[in-house]
Amino acid sequence: MGCCGGASSPDEVATPSPSVGASAESRTIDNQLKRMRHEEEGKIKMLLLGAGESGKSTILKQMRLLYGTELSDDDLRMYGVVVRSNIVVATRKLCGHLRNLGLEEELDRESRDLEDGDHRAMTCRQAYDELMAYLVEFTVPPKEMGASNVEGGGTDWVGQSPRAGMSANNDAKHFLAHHESIRILCQSKTMKQVWAKRATVNVVDSHKEFLNDIPRIASPDYKPTTQDVLIARVRTTQVVMERYRIDGIDFEMYDVGGQRSERRKWIDCFDQVTAVIFVAALSEYDQTLAEAKRTNRMVEALELFRSVCNNRAFANTSIMLFLNKKDIFAEKILYSDIAAQRPFCDYAGPTKDFDHGVLYFIQKFKDCLIDDEFNDSFIHVTCATDTNNMEVVLDSARAIIMTDNLKRRRDSLKYTNRGTLKKSQRDLAAQAS
Repeated sequence: MGCCGGASSPDEVATPSPSVGASAESRTIDNQLKRMRHEEEGKIKMLLLGAGESGKSTILKQMRLLYGTELSDDDLRMYGVVVRSNIVVATRKLCGHLRNLGLEEELDRESRDLEDGDHRAMTCRQAYDELMAYLVEFTVPPKEMGASNVEGGGTDWVGQSPRAGMSANNDAKHFLAHHESIRILCQSKTMKQVWAKRATVNVVDSHKEFLNDIPRIASPDYKPTTQDVLIARVRTTQVVMERYRIDGIDFEMYDVGGQRSERRKWIDCFDQVTAVIFVAALSEYDQTLAEAKRTNRMVEALELFRSVCNNRAFANTSIMLFLNKKDIFAEKILYSDIAAQRPFCDYAGPTKDFDHGVLYFIQKFKDCLIDDEFNDSFIHVTCATDTNNMEVVLDSARAIIMTDNLKRRRDSLKYTNRGTLKKSQRDLAAQAS
């Protein structure tokens, strides 16, 4: 009689057990997950926070210029439209401010003096009237655009950019139609008086460079420089993320809008943040918010810094403070006294003194902390539009963040291992009993 458990056929021997295949696939998935988790843990996630127009987006641009990909022609065309639009926005604000300050008669006197010397040139009053009619009050239809509107004629390299948005493209057209009037008005002595009092209308301070360089920006072969890109102002209305690989380490930097209406989006970026770079503009001590005219911008920055530093979500997160726009602050304190601003009437340092002013505001930010352990190495006084300055600052910040992150991970691992050891000791004691 044959044996009940006969030998298997060759085909049956070659067929792998389903459980063996599933086990191998499971190990592969586990290894992949472990590798991904290791990569995620080694990643440095940085979050840029601060009030609107403090310079966060400029720092993100610097990161891309220093560590990211080169800007394409499409990028540069977009920034070209933005630069021209920025000039028109600044011109609108300054023209309206000139009228509110009651300086139109001063402009008339300056124009009469110029007419005595050259009857052919457009006067600053004529330039002002044209800009008020076309750009501020819109009492006349827009000028038709043609090659003659571009400085020197010819095809305009920048053209239009869908990425810049309809409003910016329309303003860029206005710029090409009225660039000569803008140049004449901006060169007037009366407009220099208006510029000195610009704080109340929130003109972007660095756009003075654009207003002083109108012919270049109106040229048909105009292509934005690195400095133009850094100064160009585009309001951030969504979360922007850039990835970089620096010295073998992966970095993710997130930029979010700083205006009050945009801050509800911040919470989406709080998860697993390695470091927060809080940006505040030193130069905004005498300005108010665009969205809340009665609120001082520096006061807003201080309150925001207080809420960020004392937020439980950042209890184990490195927080760095960038006091930005030091170049504009150095210029502004020469004619705008810190102590003359109601929120900062306790300033007792000398007027027009850069170092005392900076130290005063550093202490103001330190006073916001519940925990006094805020290392001075985590505070940087910066000029975000200065690439050399930012390269040094960002390199230092990167080293500090990585060192601090490594220390936090090591401390966390010690705590975990200590807990595991205690659990093992309890288990052994339970078994012995």
